[in-house]
Amino acid sequence: MEISFYNSLSKKVEKFSPVLTDEVKMYSCGPTVYNYAHIGNMRAFLFADLLQRVLRTVGKYEVKWVMNITDIDDKTIRDSRIGSDAWLSEMGSQTESELDNLKVLTEFYQDAFLDDISKLGINLEHFFALPAATDFIEEMQDLIRKIIDNGFAYISGGSVYFDVSKWRTADTYGKLFKIDFDNFKSGVRIDADEYERENVSDFVLWKEKKENEPFWDFEINGLNLPGRPGWHIECSAMEYELLGLPFDIHTGGVDLKFPHHEDEIAQSKAGYGCEPTNYWLHNDFLEVEGEKMSKSAGNFFTVRDLLDKGIDPIDIRFAMLSAHYRTKLNFTFAGVDAQKKARRRIQEYIWQLADNNKFGELTANAEKLREDTFNELANDLHTPKALAHIFSFINNNDAEKLNLQSKSELLSFFEQLNSIFEAFSFEPKPDATSQIPDSIVNLAQERWDAKRSKDFAKADEIRKKLESEGWIIKDARDGYEIFTKE
Repeated sequence: MEISFYNSLSKKVEKFSPVLTDEVKMYSCGPTVYNYAHIGNMRAFLFADLLQRVLRTVGKYEVKWVMNITDIDDKTIRDSRIGSDAWLSEMGSQTESELDNLKVLTEFYQDAFLDDISKLGINLEHFFALPAATDFIEEMQDLIRKIIDNGFAYISGGSVYFDVSKWRTADTYGKLFKIDFDNFKSGVRIDADEYERENVSDFVLWKEKKENEPFWDFEINGLNLPGRPGWHIECSAMEYELLGLPFDIHTGGVDLKFPHHEDEIAQSKAGYGCEPTNYWLHNDFLEVEGEKMSKSAGNFFTVRDLLDKGIDPIDIRFAMLSAHYRTKLNFTFAGVDAQKKARRRIQEYIWQLADNNKFGELTANAEKLREDTFNELANDLHTPKALAHIFSFINNNDAEKLNLQSKSELLSFFEQLNSIFEAFSFEPKPDATSQIPDSIVNLAQERWDAKRSKDFAKADEIRKKLESEGWIIKDARDGYEIFTKE
């Protein structure tokens, strides 16, 4: 099946054609491990996971997926600094070594990140590598030497800077993001890892050692420049070492187009003589209740915050994947609840298909459903249209009236679908009463006994109590069922 994506480089939807016939090499910008990842971060990682699963399931490709772990940058240094207010007691006591403290802090949050994405259905076995930046210092230094030798970087005050003006005489700077060069200031240097577009100027590749910061020695042209790498250089070095250039797909949030990804293109080509990747895919922002997420607005949530509120992580996953990756995602609690019900509608249908005690004589075209659904996913990962096909089919094909062959073929399709969405169970449907607290079961039985004794006032009182606690009783001639209020 032909797959196409919107390529941020060409700014149009293109047919996907990998470098190799049956393998896709893919790189995703990963987390900066200085704190717990928030749900805005998670949208980017879930989008990348959806992409690689569609490539595997719909495209039938082998996927070599790399996601970096940024464990050295302004933020990790700031929060690991001796005496930092951000240091948690769970990390233990700090030492006098800046590098040791950096490792303790970043490994703590890296473990937390991997735990969070696992809960959200990202399979760690799908990664070819999860490289930490500090494991590739020598490779970054080698790249910086190449860029200097090629005439596109210079040393100033113990740091190394990429010469944007010089690069603009050789190639385009601004391939992903339109830059206002009226504000460009030739010769002005930026040391910060992150900066605004208005500040476009020469960016740092290697930062001079500062007091009370971890550092590495860097020998270049007979000079020793103790310091540490800038943020942008790490991705270029790791991509080259782990995937080779050019690789097929690079993913990240739209906020990374500039400066991070633009700088990545420039330094990779300036050093290695080759564009890093053929397809750039970017997901749009996540908002919360219609507003930009921020701590000051009180709408800032980590995955752990949502789990503490009792939200199933798979409902978070399904809600995020239900929106198209190139549209803004308005994350609301009502929206998650609606997607929870939508996911459970599909889950109930799967259980009905698996029930061979209830079947009829009708047939259903499982192959057409697969083709319609996968065509939408192959067309720039259009999950909303794909799910629309699913719900239309479910609403028009009663599982209990389908013959056994159709049920079996549909189950096979839903298993394929789940290899992409990772949101459904194919285990036998659990006994409903096993999910209900004993106190609720006892109250329901007490109400039933009251009804049989014709004590309707007591039965009604218990019914209201059950409803106040989130439970509904549905009576039948010979018993009752208990449901949650959803």
